[in-house]
Amino acid sequence: MNEKTVFGVRIGQWHVKQAEKLVARMRRRYGEPNRAMRMALAESPVLGPIYGTRDVVENTGGHAEPDWSRAVLIGTIRMGYGHYRIALAFADAVRAAGLVPCWFDLLSFDAPASKMIRDMDKWYSLGSRLSQKSALFNRLFWDPLMGKWYRRLERNYPSMAFGELIAPLYGDIPREVPLLASHPFLAHGAGWAGMRHVVNIIPDNCPLGFHLSEQGIQTVQSPSAYYKFRALQGMLPPGAPGAGVPAGQLFMAGHYVDVTLLENLEADMDRRIRRADARAPRRLLISAGGAGAQRDLYESILWRLMPRLRAGEVLLLFNFGDHRAMAEDLLKAVPGLGEMAAVHSDWEETRAFAAWLADAAESVAGAHIFLHDGPREAVCATNLLMRGADFLLTKPSELAYYPIPTLFLPRVGGHEAWGAIRGAELGCGTPECADENDVSRALDLVIREDDLLRLYCDQIQRMARIGVFDGARRVVEELVAPLRKG
Repeated sequence: MNEKTVFGVRIGQWHVKQAEKLVARMRRRYGEPNRAMRMALAESPVLGPIYGTRDVVENTGGHAEPDWSRAVLIGTIRMGYGHYRIALAFADAVRAAGLVPCWFDLLSFDAPASKMIRDMDKWYSLGSRLSQKSALFNRLFWDPLMGKWYRRLERNYPSMAFGELIAPLYGDIPREVPLLASHPFLAHGAGWAGMRHVVNIIPDNCPLGFHLSEQGIQTVQSPSAYYKFRALQGMLPPGAPGAGVPAGQLFMAGHYVDVTLLENLEADMDRRIRRADARAPRRLLISAGGAGAQRDLYESILWRLMPRLRAGEVLLLFNFGDHRAMAEDLLKAVPGLGEMAAVHSDWEETRAFAAWLADAAESVAGAHIFLHDGPREAVCATNLLMRGADFLLTKPSELAYYPIPTLFLPRVGGHEAWGAIRGAELGCGTPECADENDVSRALDLVIREDDLLRLYCDQIQRMARIGVFDGARRVVEELVAPLRKG
């Protein structure tokens, strides 16, 4: 029997057998993949006007033959919101480079692999929500699962193997079109499909073998992550000989951030300081995660904010994403919030409000709720609202790498701890809050005092000047754009 290896790590026969069983089970459950898919490019009504994207769709008739000559695939899935957010940053970088970002969402097709991934997202979201309701479940199962279980490279071989089921979704896309994969499933599928130019985007600093794919180049956001994956730190079985990701397949990019945010960064930081000087109401942006977790924590925060909202001391911007039930529940649970808050559900109106707020010099108070039906609007709204906010309140997900003063809420899953460490040590935000009491103290400080806002604005500007946030732009300019010349 042929021996399997991944980056020089021998995969034991038990894991190989598990992979074979998994693929067979998925085939039985979801059906055989359709290997005759023809692809086309269509207008992207939500993201197109902002990021210049086209949507990759199945060509069942009625679509013109696509022009792939300047196309770059932005591969993504919903598994929470993080991978969509990374995809947005890369779409903006591709647009800025004069190329065409083609939004390739594996969940947008009526295909067996799409159904399989959709079910995985449901289980991921359920686990995230349960982790916030049961401290025991979180401590004994969810936190270790997300931060440790997927660390060993050989344990993740089965998930690499079912890239075979994803490969048909690449249809007849020319194999020389570059792919920026915001989730390793995209890279695994690309390998089976024979795509020639794959960039596997590692999402955070937690050293997990799950993030790796042997296809193409792996990118990371920090020097510490570069070492962890270069040496496969903690990802090798006990006593395994030295191995690692070859230097030629590992790229230290920097933080994955929208080019538009970087182009306006200095001006936005100056506006934050001017608002502090004028004692304007503090603008707080709360971003709910894609799994819909932390409902009770949000209620606690809203209760504490209500006196300040009534006093005109705070502007609340709460993006509930596509979690309508949570939004309606909290508006009822916090007396007075429903009557006070303006609810934004029209996408064009949300875009117009965010653009106005970014440049608004006057003091603005009150409460605004953002709620949209689609996951693209849900994720993108936070990016648009960032420019006009003073502080972002978020669990330390992919948002931990964004250049905005941040109050880090408790994590959901062990892998997120590393994002908070990175953000806090760079001076972009607070250390991760441990519990509701910790959140309350931090919230009082960032509203009542100005020193933290000034500190974080200064540090973010320093980091921006040395290119810390240029990761998406650097990947496109150095790894992708040269492939699309001529």
